[in-house]
Amino acid sequence: MNSVSKRSRTYRTAWLFLALAIIAEVTGTSFMADAARGGGYTGYIIMVAALAVSYFFLALSARTISVGVAYAIWEGAGLLLLTIIGITIFNESVSLTEAAGLIAAVIGIVCVALGENH
Repeated sequence: MNSVSKRSRTYRTAWLFLALAIIAEVTGTSFMADAARGGGYTGYIIMVAALAVSYFFLALSARTISVGVAYAIWEGAGLLLLTIIGITIFNESVSLTEAAGLIAAVIGIVCVALGENH
């Protein structure tokens, strides 16, 4: 295997690790919200485990993706997904100002991700 294809595979793996970190973060924070609303201590246990897994995968992704980019995407994607979960599962509402902020965050995430590739 040549060095270019190996580097490409390593880069794809780093993005996979980042996606897993985001999924784990959203899972953990969702269980935190459920537990805080009276879901019981099991939710807190799942929260701690999922957030630990999230940081583990975030650290693995940061071996290849710059830590600032990985963290920005991890945090921003988590924010967006948790907002969607809050609306659909926890019946939360989003004001116009909050929606504008989320749109700005998504635009920022896209810019950061595009900047990492150049």
